[in-house]
Amino acid sequence: MSDAAPPTEYDTDRDAAEVSALSKPSDEVILHARGVTVGFGSTIVLQDLDLDVYRREILGFVGGSGTGKSVLMRAILGLTPRRAGEIEVFGTNLETASDAQRHAVERRWGVLFQQGALFSSLTVRQNIQVPMLEHMRMSDRLMDELALLKIEMVGLPRSAADKFPSELSGGMIKRASLARALALDPDLVFLDEPTSGLDPIGAAAFDDLVLKLRETLGLTVYMVTHDLDSLHSICDRVAVLGEKRVLTAGPIEELMRFDNDWVQEYFNGVRALRRV
Repeated sequence: MSDAAPPTEYDTDRDAAEVSALSKPSDEVILHARGVTVGFGSTIVLQDLDLDVYRREILGFVGGSGTGKSVLMRAILGLTPRRAGEIEVFGTNLETASDAQRHAVERRWGVLFQQGALFSSLTVRQNIQVPMLEHMRMSDRLMDELALLKIEMVGLPRSAADKFPSELSGGMIKRASLARALALDPDLVFLDEPTSGLDPIGAAAFDDLVLKLRETLGLTVYMVTHDLDSLHSICDRVAVLGEKRVLTAGPIEELMRFDNDWVQEYFNGVRALRRV
């Protein structure tokens, strides 16, 4: 007979409070960018850009095509060099960090690139295990168990584990890519156009998944998107990129009143009104 006491009302209330705390943004800045400038040759894409991202928030990042949304994300990840400015993630300046410090920061973020970017020659299970092989030491058996856990976490059947990307639908590719982004139990997840190419039902289901993961895992989500439904339904704040910098950032209700022609057309234009 078990000696464990049955759950009490207090325990239930405490658990509910803990989940509620995980699902709400805090005022702690975990990504801090100041004066970021990025260019290619004589073309300046981003100039003197400032941005803060708060713990446990879902930040939507929008802007016109070609304004540099993905360029900024890649600059934060260190995949595109900066010409000026500084970026701190989890309090670590990525410009001056040692290899060990940067490795520790990278261990705490996950990335879903546009179109998934799964390795075509690897199965879903093997794709998810790539970050594990790079950052951790564990047995093959444990990696297999963890990969299956991530697969189930994103709503894929266990049978998807041994499929190759070419055998998956568009929606399954997005979920498999998200599972890989979650492989190391990150605190911060970057999503680059996660619902592009999905039908409305699939896009809504993916949004619900992101919201659920934030609520259960306490994730912070940095999401580049054009999807107005995603912006309205799951984002705590939206940042707008234009004129090579962040024009404004705040709750979507504030952005709808922001005095800028592009912002007004985007959030209050004909296409936006059709969703009402």
